[in-house]
Amino acid sequence: MSAHRRDFEPASIPPWRSRRVVGQKWLVAAALTASAITASTALAAARPVVTEYERAVFGAVNTLPDALFAPMWLFQSTGVLAAPAVLAAAALIFGRYRLVSGLLLLIPAKLVLERNILKSLIHRPRPAIVMPDPVLRDVPTAGLSFPSGHAIILFGMATLLSPYLTRAWRGAVFAFAALAAVARVYLGAHAPLDVIGGGAAGVLLGAAITLIVGASDHHSETRTARRLTLVPRCRRADDLPRPTRTRSDVRSTKR
Repeated sequence: MSAHRRDFEPASIPPWRSRRVVGQKWLVAAALTASAITASTALAAARPVVTEYERAVFGAVNTLPDALFAPMWLFQSTGVLAAPAVLAAAALIFGRYRLVSGLLLLIPAKLVLERNILKSLIHRPRPAIVMPDPVLRDVPTAGLSFPSGHAIILFGMATLLSPYLTRAWRGAVFAFAALAAVARVYLGAHAPLDVIGGGAAGVLLGAAITLIVGASDHHSETRTARRLTLVPRCRRADDLPRPTRTRSDVRSTKR
């Protein structure tokens, strides 16, 4: 009787709910870490003089062979302002409505954080002004450099996509975002601190938006909960297979 009852009893905490709590903790930790990195890079970028270490890193990336221009330009083009809208259209086809809303919210959130907050506080010129002998490859030379708007978009999209991807795909998406951000340094549009601060700001926005809109649709979450928590119906007494009566059993009953 106890063994039969143990088969019936559902788990006290459904597995889908525990995974959701873990996911929320990860998002909160990512948002806090990203905000700390954004603040620290902003303070470093506010200094009037660029450090020798940043100049060395910029020079090593910026002076890579010109043969890399075409692929690097393609990589960095995935961080344009319209990229989240294009990705949202693809997510709409697959019915990921919360992801669609998160990607669309990333666009105005990026503009507010980048232009109204960070660039209004940090007035850092472009590498064409602060870096010695930069190689400029079809990039603007005027305007403010911190943070990189492309990096915000790239890492914001990667963070928004993370709850829907496996661990291997998450690593691939963030690696692509990092490569595209490095491409901005290669082209001469940004210094290393600009893309690091922009990437951290993108993670901050992506994590915050995911916490607000959620990371899964109601119907898919309901189906997952039912699949993981319902016990097999064959355990019930009504659904147990009934024994079949043979001819010999019928003859013995008549006698």
